[in-house]
Amino acid sequence: MARAGRFGPYGGRYVPETLMAALEELEAVYESVKQDQEFQNEFERLLRQYAGRPTPLFYAARLTEKLGGAPVYLKREDLLHTGAHKINNCIGQGLLARRMGKRRIIAETGAGQHGVASATVCALFGFECVVYMGSEDMRRQELNVFRMRLLGAEVRPVNSGSCTLKDAINEAMRDWVTNVRTTHYLLGSVLGAHPYPVMVRDFHRCIGRETRQQILEQAGRLPNAVIACVGGGSNAMGVFYEFLPDKQVKLIGVEAGGRGSDLGEHAARFRGGSPGVLQGTYSYVLQDDAGQIATTHSVSAGLDYPSIGPEHAALHDSGRAEYVAASDAEALEACVTLARTEGIVPALESAHAVAECIRRAPAINKDEIVIVNISGRGDKDMGILTKELKL
Repeated sequence: MARAGRFGPYGGRYVPETLMAALEELEAVYESVKQDQEFQNEFERLLRQYAGRPTPLFYAARLTEKLGGAPVYLKREDLLHTGAHKINNCIGQGLLARRMGKRRIIAETGAGQHGVASATVCALFGFECVVYMGSEDMRRQELNVFRMRLLGAEVRPVNSGSCTLKDAINEAMRDWVTNVRTTHYLLGSVLGAHPYPVMVRDFHRCIGRETRQQILEQAGRLPNAVIACVGGGSNAMGVFYEFLPDKQVKLIGVEAGGRGSDLGEHAARFRGGSPGVLQGTYSYVLQDDAGQIATTHSVSAGLDYPSIGPEHAALHDSGRAEYVAASDAEALEACVTLARTEGIVPALESAHAVAECIRRAPAINKDEIVIVNISGRGDKDMGILTKELKL
């Protein structure tokens, strides 16, 4: 990253002038706590004692046998408190908000896992919490809406646009502009204006750090491939980042291929997008010929977003990471396969990564290793699975 907040040409800080002071304050506080041992000790303590880290790295013997190729290991982020990797970042930003003296938190959520993690941390620290959520996502993720309210958060429905994550972020940013002096915006992915992409990635680096250590302990060597689903891209950056210097390790991000390749039928930014600015940052964006943001579709609310984190854009262009897409049908089938071979029901977001593993592993030599990051558990998706699978 040559300039602060830039990954090659991507990233930056494209926000209204009223937010510049808040972003500069956040950047200064974040830079200061990097070297603050007291902050780091408390962050590590909460990850360990409250969130449940380290999460296991599990050898999936029956899935490996079924696929007949490379051994498959699963990084079990679904076993964290609140059921997804999102709690790592929320604990980190909660500690930052407390240090800045801000006791009102706003957040946005798509699949609901970031909203639940935000509400959880706000309850832990005694903060007021407002979560913006598209009304379509509220319908798809009803259980998580109730969990947020049970934890004391106010969930505000967003009825504009496609009523999904993009629209929820727009409303959260409007709230932040109005209440910037008293409010911290707890952004949930490696998106948005600097310093969010860097900061959120750093709070999730523990995923890759643990994975690297665990596979060396269990297999005695590094993996040949690491696979993760990519919406905004926080779980993928968390597990990829520690392997970036290891050029022999393939990094594979899996986007939402949805129902088809036409614009509006998927959320695969590297398949149909082009560089542009959305919600504070310059990255790949799904947009029409006039530059209008395209509608998106995915069976997984957490991947249903028209842009992607700017660091992923740079990794794509450099070729250091490969990005592919899995369709709704492939993700649903992968969810069933993992449930029936290993007794693990992944979130539909994570099922996209499992689908790519199922596609790829049979053709990989048995002396190579594939790791899949299971970023969240599938409890929240039971309503969708019941409707789609008709078992």
